[in-house]
Amino acid sequence: MLNKNFRATVITLILASFCSVSVVVPATADGITWTIRTSPVSLESLQWQSVTYGNGLFVAVAGNASCGCVMTSPDGINWTSRTPATDDDWRSVTYGNSLFVAVSISGTVMTSSDGITWTSRTPAAPNQWTSVTYGNGVFVAVSGSGINRVMTSSNGITWTSRTAAANNAWQSVAYGNGLFVAVSNTDGIGNQVMTSTDGITWTSRTSAANNAWKSVIYGNGLWVAVSISGTGNRVMTSADGTTWTARTSAANNSWNSVTYGDGLFVAVSITGTGNRVMTSADGFTWTSRVSASDSVWNSVTYGDGLFVAVNDAAGLNQIMTSGVIGLSARTAAAANAETARVAEAARKAKEQQELREILALIPSIGELTLSLGETTKSLYSTKCVKGKTTKYVKSGAKCPKGYVKKK
Repeated sequence: MLNKNFRATVITLILASFCSVSVVVPATADGITWTIRTSPVSLESLQWQSVTYGNGLFVAVAGNASCGCVMTSPDGINWTSRTPATDDDWRSVTYGNSLFVAVSISGTVMTSSDGITWTSRTPAAPNQWTSVTYGNGVFVAVSGSGINRVMTSSNGITWTSRTAAANNAWQSVAYGNGLFVAVSNTDGIGNQVMTSTDGITWTSRTSAANNAWKSVIYGNGLWVAVSISGTGNRVMTSADGTTWTARTSAANNSWNSVTYGDGLFVAVSITGTGNRVMTSADGFTWTSRVSASDSVWNSVTYGDGLFVAVNDAAGLNQIMTSGVIGLSARTAAAANAETARVAEAARKAKEQQELREILALIPSIGELTLSLGETTKSLYSTKCVKGKTTKYVKSGAKCPKGYVKKK
């Protein structure tokens, strides 16, 4: 019937008015294409030693006792100078338990809840602290000097000395899969790895080669360490942190730092020509990448869809990045777009239901026509006829000229 077609047409138009909102999935970090970023002008002569990411912020610390400075960035691109607690030779910074913690080879510790305002803390010993990490509810720092070359803290404020498995020059410590792993650059010993489940009791492990191991990381079920020495074996891997296997690095560069993010291991070097980055999807097979510059790249980290590396070269170009800028912001925007789409769909569905209810109350077109005809007859009850033509006029009114009034 005509009324059914009318209703169907109206409903179809309503449904057709819905428009889908496409949610753009941000691209991911690739570790392949690198771009130089500018450090704050006032910090151009600093030797940036370490960078980390936490709570939406990149934080880097410098190893220059005349100005042990800090810089921060929300996106890895735009950096701001910050004042450290003391002007020391800061070598490592990490984030955990809502706190940034930095250690120095000057034997000091400082902490910050926001990466901006820093407070000095008393270390367990005035050792040359080279690396700090967080895991399993505890901060762990390792040293290249002193009697007790490990210290731990549950809050980053109060520190306790621990006995290392050996008095090696421990360079890096990381946490993953319920285990702390530290590596040493002490050549020719063989016990250049130590592990601990709690950060307190440590056990020596045999490295895959007697290289100068500088950095260790855990990712995708695998431990990966890189070295500044060795021939063709400057990478080693382990599934459990105990048994290690030598791997072939992409080049015999001095690999100083390694990180993991977005399904990719990325290492940076302090030597090499145009190839001071190497990447690996599995930790076994490595590929050389073109670094943004042939600078002394000391540290690399991953956060918010971006790999960020820092160096200690003179000048302003002390940062390079690879990947997507502001992934979290893009993800949030996509989530907001999806929320808006759902809200709009709900609004239109409500309007559609209301219109259905209105249409249900409207009679058919035929019934409506009949009803209007009856109404017309009631209002214009005087019938006037002229041949075969009939007109209705108001009750009591005269018929038009030539028309004859009929009862």
